[in-house]
Amino acid sequence: MKHTSKFLVICSMLMLAACDNDDDDNVQAVQPPLVATLKVQVLHGSPDAPAVNVLVDGAEVLSDVDYKTGSGQLVLDEGTHSVQVDGILPGGTATVIGPVNLDLSGDTIYTIAAVNEASAIEAVVISQPDIAVSAGSARLFVLHGAAGAPEVDVFVTTPGADLTASAPVGTFSFKETIGPAEVAAGDYQIRVTASGDPAAVVYDSGTVTLDDGDDLTLAALPNTSGGNAPIGLVALTGTGSAEILDMDTPTSLQVVHASPDAPEVDVLVDGGVLVPSLAFPEATPFVEVAGGTYEVAVTVAGNPGAVAIGPVDLELLAGERYSVLAVGELAAIEPLILTDDPRPVATNAKVRIVHASPSAGEVDIYVTAVGANINNEMPTLASIPFKANTGYIALAAGDYDVTVTATGSKTAAIGPASIEVSDGGVYTAVARDPLPGETALGLILLDDFAIAE
Repeated sequence: MKHTSKFLVICSMLMLAACDNDDDDNVQAVQPPLVATLKVQVLHGSPDAPAVNVLVDGAEVLSDVDYKTGSGQLVLDEGTHSVQVDGILPGGTATVIGPVNLDLSGDTIYTIAAVNEASAIEAVVISQPDIAVSAGSARLFVLHGAAGAPEVDVFVTTPGADLTASAPVGTFSFKETIGPAEVAAGDYQIRVTASGDPAAVVYDSGTVTLDDGDDLTLAALPNTSGGNAPIGLVALTGTGSAEILDMDTPTSLQVVHASPDAPEVDVLVDGGVLVPSLAFPEATPFVEVAGGTYEVAVTVAGNPGAVAIGPVDLELLAGERYSVLAVGELAAIEPLILTDDPRPVATNAKVRIVHASPSAGEVDIYVTAVGANINNEMPTLASIPFKANTGYIALAAGDYDVTVTATGSKTAAIGPASIEVSDGGVYTAVARDPLPGETALGLILLDDFAIAE
């Protein structure tokens, strides 16, 4: 009993002492441990895969990322993170990579590249320390991301250097890397050759400038931009990406005569006839030329003094493909210039519809199952004005009816025209005025289709 009383007295004294202590300076706040961070950048490097969405830890962090596009750097805490890549398909998405758990360390830059053909798409994860670039230098880290390309040598030299007297910075095969390595800021030429054969150049950047502080992850990917080079380079900059084309990559264009009352025309480029005697509603094949600015004019065939369009200066960028349409009636004829997207996608067809009928006004466009009654359908695209185009619509392989009506009407002005599309196909349909002596509007079918009258 005596012991119990002493215990109660001691506890009371301790409680009173605690209550009377107003000196907070002696209380030390407990700081949580600092968590190291890391950076992650993502690259779409699968040449025939659709655009993708990227999810990290179940949350979508990147949307509609197309081929040869790289993200900026995402900052994450050190630890295990789930990464998933979803391909965007007609009517929805499908997971093509993951979800895969990656154990990521702090103070590191990770690049996650989706590479290989769509049927064998896979993720390649490469990393480098996240340290500052030395003053006066640029840093390069190179990934071989072209599944079909063999082992190659990579040269980074002063412009015009003789490769037979130069040593490659490295040799690598698919999914392997070179670097990271620093070089002095300045002008360089990046060339890729068959392994052991400096004369067999398969890619030549021409002169590129590396600025002080540049920290670039370069990926060699299959070339889809035209020309003879089997690969191109995509540079991830930390804030996004840029493509470095082979120096000989051309531009290409086709010309479409879509002016219903214009006679046959010649298309002149820099004063010379590029396309002779093109009649409505004909189209030319694609012609490859060097990128640059060209003076283009359209004249009455055989009569260069009777100018219908131009001359106008057109800047045609290397690696781009253009369709140049002569649209409108002769009294108001003008060029309609479209930038094409010829890259085939393995999982679907790409279909674009161009409104080039001056007499039709605004239109609704229906893309439906064959035989479907449009009275029971909503327009696929509504209120499309003259000279507008739908952009490329992803469609599953199969047969479809295309019907064009005046906006708000269910009476067909064009169609239903049945089309068959295949996965990997790229199609353009140009809505046109009637042929001479006819009353029905029609379509000019381009790319994988023959021109229809």
